[in-house]
Amino acid sequence: MTSSDTSGNDAESRRILDTLRLVKDDSGTTNVLSFAALDSVAVRDGHAHVSLSVSRDDAGKIEPLRPRAEAAIAQLPGIDRATIVLTAHRAPGAPMPAPGGHRPFRLDQPANNPGTPETRPDGKLLPQVQAVIAVASGKGGVGKSTTAVNLAAGLARLGLRTGMLDADIYGPSLPRMLGQSAKPFVEDGKLIPVEAWGLHVMSIGFLVDENQAMIWRGPMVMGALSQFLGDVAWPELDVLVIDMPPGTGDAQLTLAQKLSLRGAIIVSTPQDIALLDARRGLAMFEKMNVPVLGVVENMSYFCCPNCNHRTELFGHGGARRQAEESGVPFLGEIPLLADIRASGDAGAPIILSAPDSEAAGAYTALARAVADSLRLTPPKTSGS
Repeated sequence: MTSSDTSGNDAESRRILDTLRLVKDDSGTTNVLSFAALDSVAVRDGHAHVSLSVSRDDAGKIEPLRPRAEAAIAQLPGIDRATIVLTAHRAPGAPMPAPGGHRPFRLDQPANNPGTPETRPDGKLLPQVQAVIAVASGKGGVGKSTTAVNLAAGLARLGLRTGMLDADIYGPSLPRMLGQSAKPFVEDGKLIPVEAWGLHVMSIGFLVDENQAMIWRGPMVMGALSQFLGDVAWPELDVLVIDMPPGTGDAQLTLAQKLSLRGAIIVSTPQDIALLDARRGLAMFEKMNVPVLGVVENMSYFCCPNCNHRTELFGHGGARRQAEESGVPFLGEIPLLADIRASGDAGAPIILSAPDSEAAGAYTALARAVADSLRLTPPKTSGS
């Protein structure tokens, strides 16, 4: 295997499915797939990251089988290590809709929803979402999307019902970073979000070829964003994380006007030139009366994987100082690590694929800080 192997490989998924069928309980009557369904697979440098969709009730039945399944997958040619993550969404084993119940969505065939989108009492969309938050930056290249993906996965890992919207029409990265290439379907006039790693997700990247250039004028972009809000069957969510496009333009204004944003998170790197743009982002949300939940310093420092020596390649502490000057919380430092980049390329968020890593610890702390700031708590299950 090479580091370029990603999920979505049908042959890889098939052989892991075959292996999971062989991992049985002590009675020998049921296997892993009796309680779960394969959600996604990513293989990088011999490490298989496997996500299984399982109901909350069946999660306890999978736990005793997980070590056996990981050991069995690690015996496959080209794989020397395996990590299985359990995600709770659609009931595993549920039958697919009958032909005609769903149809693929195409850009030249809009959802054509005959109904009126649900709105809150204030006229804003998505009343079924408890909190909508924006992850933004004043410029590109600061790791905003990577931060947003791992934040969303971290919130889901805390037990929150989490969705994610990729609002970057020109440069969608969510499908690659989540290892998903599935096309959304339309049911009852609504787009059905793609499910990946415990998240409900929508991106223009699911609807167009990865290499296709989106040469659209502003009104078309605004129309697509409006459709992703009003014509998508978002379920009841505790939090929807929006990966905002870089800059301070029409997309940001449209989302602020159509949604009741609970807050925004600004991602920056430590150097002065990035902080200039971060200040513009802070000013934009202030003008739109959107609370800023805090600032994150990405690529804060680099630790050599060989000697563990810490080097501050882009300076250090600039984002913290900016947060203090602006009177907003500082949400933490994310290190510059090769594994973060590689996990994004492989379609397996590092907070899930390597939960004990330094990077996962930083993203987990960020997710907890955001959940605490929003006063979000996981919904209680019937057995709790």
